[in-house]
Amino acid sequence: MVLNDTNDEYTKGRGAQYNPANKFASQSYIRDFAEGIDDWEVNTPKTTYLQETSKGIANKVPSFDVPMQWSVNPYQGCEHGCIYCYARPTHEFLGYSAGTDFESKIVVKHNAAELLRQTFTNANWKPETISLSGNTDCYQPAERKFKLTRELLKVCLEFKNPVAIVTKNALVLRDLDILQELQKYNLIQVTTSITSTNEKLRLQLEPRTSTYADRFKILEILNQHQIPTGILNAPIIPGLNDTDIHDVLKRAKEAGAQWADYTIVRLNGSVEPLFIDWLQKTFPDKASKILNLIREVHCGQLGDTRPGKRITGDGTFADIIHQQFKLYQKKYNYNTEDIVLSTEHFVRRKPGQLDLFA
Repeated sequence: MVLNDTNDEYTKGRGAQYNPANKFASQSYIRDFAEGIDDWEVNTPKTTYLQETSKGIANKVPSFDVPMQWSVNPYQGCEHGCIYCYARPTHEFLGYSAGTDFESKIVVKHNAAELLRQTFTNANWKPETISLSGNTDCYQPAERKFKLTRELLKVCLEFKNPVAIVTKNALVLRDLDILQELQKYNLIQVTTSITSTNEKLRLQLEPRTSTYADRFKILEILNQHQIPTGILNAPIIPGLNDTDIHDVLKRAKEAGAQWADYTIVRLNGSVEPLFIDWLQKTFPDKASKILNLIREVHCGQLGDTRPGKRITGDGTFADIIHQQFKLYQKKYNYNTEDIVLSTEHFVRRKPGQLDLFA
């Protein structure tokens, strides 16, 4: 049963302001009256961790819209609480809500490293780059406690399998020692997701992420250690942070970023009502304009599932964003070389075989 809280109060520290009913649930709780006395139902939820024993960890990514081959996610749900997160609807498959449940009920795949080791020892595995954070951030706050991502990186190093990381959390620097070892064999690249340079906006848009200053620090430190690093300016939200593109790319380049890419926000499924609710509470004067601009880049819709178009949209405003981004890429000398990770060092082992030289 899911609480659907439609109160007008803004909850700090959370992206989603309420829990929409799970579309797969047969029953749900609805708060019809804001003056109701059931305060226990509307208090800001505390984060809880749910242990899960998964049967598999590496998921093939069939989409040509994203530059990844395999996705590995040690957590489901994400404490970062980014209101625009496209992964929110996946929580509904687990019986939870895409709202506050998504950022407070975190599923922990405690056998993730074991499963990845099984993947690499499978005779059918052909060494390819795996991407950490294809769905939710592998360095979200839960990682500080459970260290699953660190264990996954150890497995990649053990088998010399290439790995790409996308994160918006400076906790990635904790694992600098492993990243350096991976880099010796050209097995690692790290992309930092940066939406703006406006810290006030970050607190509203991505309430539990690392500060922008810390994210630029990720680039600086990784660059100092010659670990390939770049940025993803994502998502660009028309009318909200599209004017920050220049500053993001400029500061990232100064910090050592080698590549830069972007996506435009899309509000698929249950993300749409959550984002609209958040927008109306956070930026009431600009809400209508922002929503209309999002519709403009997605053929009149807030969501977009069109292959080849869903990530960057189309139309006049989408083209303006594209041309602007392309201009700054060129101005700051981004994407001058392809970063191709190595598969030639992969160590083929049978199940249960140990590395005698480890």
